[in-house]
Amino acid sequence: MTEMQRLGERAREAAYQLGAASAGQKNEALESIAGALCRRAAEIIEANAADLVAARENGMSQSMIDRLSLDEKRIAGIVDAVRQVAALDDPIGEVLGGATRPNGIRIVKTRVPLGVVGIIFEARPNVTVDAAALCLKSGNACILRGGKEAIRSNTALAGVMRDAVAQVGLPADCIQLVEDTSRESANQMMKLSGYLDVLIPRGGAGLIRAVVENSTVPVIETGTGNCHVFVDASADLDMAVKIIVNAKAQRPSVCNAAETLLVHREIAERFLPAAARALAEKNVRLLGCGRTCAILKGIEPATEEDYATEFLDYILAVRVVDGVDEAIEHINRYGTRHSECIVTSDYANSQRFLQLVDAAAVYVNASTRFTDGGEFGLGAEIGISTQKLHARGPMGLREMTTYKYLIYGEGQIR
Repeated sequence: MTEMQRLGERAREAAYQLGAASAGQKNEALESIAGALCRRAAEIIEANAADLVAARENGMSQSMIDRLSLDEKRIAGIVDAVRQVAALDDPIGEVLGGATRPNGIRIVKTRVPLGVVGIIFEARPNVTVDAAALCLKSGNACILRGGKEAIRSNTALAGVMRDAVAQVGLPADCIQLVEDTSRESANQMMKLSGYLDVLIPRGGAGLIRAVVENSTVPVIETGTGNCHVFVDASADLDMAVKIIVNAKAQRPSVCNAAETLLVHREIAERFLPAAARALAEKNVRLLGCGRTCAILKGIEPATEEDYATEFLDYILAVRVVDGVDEAIEHINRYGTRHSECIVTSDYANSQRFLQLVDAAAVYVNASTRFTDGGEFGLGAEIGISTQKLHARGPMGLREMTTYKYLIYGEGQIR
């Protein structure tokens, strides 16, 4: 038996125990985790500092270092997210429907845990805690495999959480970390059929594609966000400037940040200079189509590849379009079905955009940065699902469950 299979076996056993835990027991474990993270914050920050030193030595970009970094404020935010999950209603056991058949058999459709959830993610140590907390509350054991960039941080966080769970009588093995960050360990995890019930990749396009193409375990795709903001001819231009600056520059390293700005040709000459000035204040580099370059002299031309790229950096592709239909066509061609926005005062155009854009979250007059479990009132999230089966959008507590049918009879036979 391989080490990965041993992790799977322990997780499967822990899942049976956790699945029978009461809401009170799970909430006690979550509060124990929150308290332990607070008490041992210095230990976690010390481990994270070692990861940051290695990241800088290896030439990691500043935006990715931002994703990797932990400090007291971010740990406080992680703790708050754990407590938000604890405060949510326990979905397990919820009755989703049912009926009594003519023969007297009573059928009850009931929400249950998925079982054992595997999560492969990159350089974001907060995911370690978010994922563990959501899995625990929804009755799922989890096997977490982060990237090598965050291995010291993740090891510290997982150790703190395992200790905290064990202290309240639940199995520590409901939270397990794969400490081998080699490609081989990821490949083994993708083949862990019989142990994992679902595998969730959270990271860049390359990671997600590798998992989808190679996994024998059912996969829920999350993460890749080539998001757009379209400024329509009727838009409030001051509002549009604020939205694109927030969507691009408030935190460019995350999946709900905007990567392309689309502008209606009728307002391009008025809007683009104002937007460019505001974005320049945030050190955003613009790449434009021919019509954009004619208005904003000196910016670099955009390529087809640029429009398909999730930059995760202070870079924004820009294109002038002839109207809402061309904007929709562009988004559905280049987008990743994550989060898309139209800024408009035209009701008909807003409804056309909402109806025809294929994405998990579609906005009218609001930043794409709101696509987040906490902002949607779901608490912490595993990620943003960009597919259509089982779950779509922020994967909160209920998205980490499935259902089964409970059938009550009195001796009926067929």
